[in-house]
Amino acid sequence: MRTTYVSAIALMAAAGIATPAHAQDAAAVQAQLQEMRAQMQAMAAKIDSLESQLATANAKADSAAQTSTTALAAAEAAKSETKFSWKGAPQIEGKGFTFKPRGRIQYDIGYLGAPDAYVNDATGFGSELRRAYLGFEGTMPGGFGYRAEINVADQNLEVTDLYLTYDASKSVKLTLGQQKPFWGLEELTSDLFGSFNERAAANTAFGFERKVGLSTAVTKGAVIAQAGVFTDNIDDLNDDGNDELTFSGRLVFAPKLGDGQMHLGANVNLRDVNADKSVNYRVRPFVHTPDVRFIATGNMTVDKELGYGLEAAYINGPFHVAGETHWQKASRVGFDDPTFFGGYAEVGYFLTKGDSRGYKNGSFDRIKPTKGVDKGGIGAIQVNLRYDYLDLNDAGIVGGKQDGYEASLIWTPTDYTRFIVNYGRINYTDAVALPDGDRSYGVDAFGARAQIDF
Repeated sequence: MRTTYVSAIALMAAAGIATPAHAQDAAAVQAQLQEMRAQMQAMAAKIDSLESQLATANAKADSAAQTSTTALAAAEAAKSETKFSWKGAPQIEGKGFTFKPRGRIQYDIGYLGAPDAYVNDATGFGSELRRAYLGFEGTMPGGFGYRAEINVADQNLEVTDLYLTYDASKSVKLTLGQQKPFWGLEELTSDLFGSFNERAAANTAFGFERKVGLSTAVTKGAVIAQAGVFTDNIDDLNDDGNDELTFSGRLVFAPKLGDGQMHLGANVNLRDVNADKSVNYRVRPFVHTPDVRFIATGNMTVDKELGYGLEAAYINGPFHVAGETHWQKASRVGFDDPTFFGGYAEVGYFLTKGDSRGYKNGSFDRIKPTKGVDKGGIGAIQVNLRYDYLDLNDAGIVGGKQDGYEASLIWTPTDYTRFIVNYGRINYTDAVALPDGDRSYGVDAFGARAQIDF
């Protein structure tokens, strides 16, 4: 731009010089040339100033645009670092971490009808806050995870789950802390997803509980292998006498079979108490509200326990069938070693279209109604039947036998709410003697539950 103006001025000067000499004298021409040079220099300086101002303005505009872009990118990045989602409860995600509260409330009522000769306050109606769990869970960078949960239903707080996990690979997971050993299908299925209010008699009678330990689960296609070594329940660790070890293992084959899900499994658990301990295998009559047992081995001093069992299940649309067997051998100190046996077989069916029982990682999982109440439907309605057997007689121990015939009706209005009513008729042999000496009799048990979880 500056060159153009200078050229124009030079042409003007040349035109002035071309004027005939007789029209101007030499002094006038010289003065005219000096004035024109001064004007040219002033104009050139002005052009330089304008170009400098334009460059500065352009630089400021570029800087402002870059700052705005950077700020917008930073805002978007900050927004993307923290996310909120809903997975039964609000979940927070950010910088590789996740955090979600969890919990459940189960309120039960029950009724126990015993023979007239049996006089005990446990008979009749009862109610209880069966479980009230509060806790949280989440993940951390590097493949780590955690869960902490307590039961506040009783006056004394009880630690349920308290562990860390590590995903060593896509197929290998390690768990350290308070957790369930690998007792079997129904025991590893959450009490949120069972077919009845209470698990089968063998799961209760043989003292299955959470323990502190280290376990691993390896999944390869349809095969799941689980193993772990455990000490005692976390509430008993401060007792110097509780230095026992339990070795637990389980193998599951869970292929898809047509449109259905097959489950075949076996488990074994060896408990070395490292000191003689007293055990008493016993079970309540199908409901938890009455604190009474009609069959029990009585206290036995043991130094080892060996339990092993078989599992089978099949799910196809609204239909499911499941069954387990369990043997429990007690190594008694100074006496013969008895082996007790328990097992169950059940069948279930959904009356609502499109609903099915959930299954995940070797155990039954959450039922998700196709048309829940929250979607304008009625939720999922399921009926179940079960035969439940337990034999506590062997090697001189006469703890009694039971034949249980049970039925349940389950309404699941939404994914996280559930209502259950169930009835059981339990026939006993060699049970606790009635006042008239009778040891073979039956009882009726009715239970109902209202449940929510998150």
